[in-house]
Amino acid sequence: MPSIRDAVVVGAGPNGLTAAVELARRGFEVELFEARDTVGGGARTEELTLPGFRHDPCSAIHPTGAGSPAFRAMPLARYGLEWLHPELPMAHPFPDGSAAVLARSVGETAASLGPRDAGAYRRLVRPYLDRWDTLAEDFFGYGSALNGRFPIDPVQLVRFGLTGLQPITWSRVRFRDEKARALLAGMAGHVIAPMNNPFMTAPALVFALAAHVVGWPVPRGGSQSISDALAGYLRALGGTIHTGTEVKRLDELPPARAYIFDTSPTALARIAGLGSTYDNVRYGASLFKIDYALDGPVPWTSPDAARAGTVHVGPTLDDIDTAMRDAVVRGRAPERPFLITAQPSLVDPTRAPEGKHVFWAYGHLPNGWEGDATEAVERQIERFAPGFRDRVLAKATAGPPQLAARNANYVGGDIACGSAAGLRLLIRPKLKRVPYETAHPSVFLCSSAAPPGPGVHGMAGHHAARAVWRRLRRAR
Repeated sequence: MPSIRDAVVVGAGPNGLTAAVELARRGFEVELFEARDTVGGGARTEELTLPGFRHDPCSAIHPTGAGSPAFRAMPLARYGLEWLHPELPMAHPFPDGSAAVLARSVGETAASLGPRDAGAYRRLVRPYLDRWDTLAEDFFGYGSALNGRFPIDPVQLVRFGLTGLQPITWSRVRFRDEKARALLAGMAGHVIAPMNNPFMTAPALVFALAAHVVGWPVPRGGSQSISDALAGYLRALGGTIHTGTEVKRLDELPPARAYIFDTSPTALARIAGLGSTYDNVRYGASLFKIDYALDGPVPWTSPDAARAGTVHVGPTLDDIDTAMRDAVVRGRAPERPFLITAQPSLVDPTRAPEGKHVFWAYGHLPNGWEGDATEAVERQIERFAPGFRDRVLAKATAGPPQLAARNANYVGGDIACGSAAGLRLLIRPKLKRVPYETAHPSVFLCSSAAPPGPGVHGMAGHHAARAVWRRLRRAR
């Protein structure tokens, strides 16, 4: 009879790798299967344009990775992960050449918002700055409560929750001028939902606090370095990784006491034979992403944007909200998309030949949208960086169909693996006491479709591993 593994993981994205590592660290025998030829999922690095230009097809900047309780508990530096910090974590430019900035310094950030809002910003972040470690553990770890471990500082978490519950549109009451409102809206825009949705202030505030405490860094060599470090650590713990192996049915896998899926919920149901269990999961909006090889840095009119690792192109709260409503609610491509852009080669010279740069930008689109949004994206960039097109050596575009083809978890091009609008940011993928468990007692979900949701932080994998560990421990 073949030996029975303790756990088999399907999918080698950051969550699948984290789940495998967490179980291997506890002495369980773990085997991992990945359909593509390399590990990584949404944390990969590839030469998409020209030789020597190393691009991140999906995630590139990692505030939640640097602040992840799961990653910080692992010796990932020993396996090649090195965080590099740009001079400014993020800038939010305006057409007049000025910008609101998110700096490591609270004072520099507050000063960029103008005298009328500097104090309000300080009051917003001050209660949590000295308690980041426990706040991160509780915020990213709220799934732990579903697994039997309760918040470290429940009073602080409740206080944070009351602030985070507010829609971003309420920032019109908190802040008097546009820069502060736009800064907060741009951070909330990572969630891909209209600005009047509840809970939108929570992720925006987490991003702000992360910048002040741990930064918005890039991994040297690209996002693949995170995945490779996790894989190296897993192998050192005795785990086995199989790449180039697509799993279509549960019975194709080795016998195991637990099966953990870093996949979309619908893929899990199909592979594990769970029927219509996740038919009601709603997938969210998609995006149009362009990776550029540039002959020089982006010619931003804002000096602050020229030194920031991330640049948000809105510019105002209303502009960002309109773009989000077009993509998420109205089902149409925004005429002026809200853009999230990254320029990792400002701080990482390994990403491009000397004197050259890599740069990416994406704007949001309806799920499954087909077409070419290149003109809309570049027209928006040119508003804040005149002459940008003259710097382009080559580019690689990807809309919803291409994103879905690259990564099966991105259903309809949804990089969040499920809508994060409203309560769906908290209730993922469906209302269930332990969302990592399924109707099959030996099958578990660990992808970003489960709490705490999207981002390269491994926390869904961490929580799923905890659910598996408790199940296996009881069985033993």
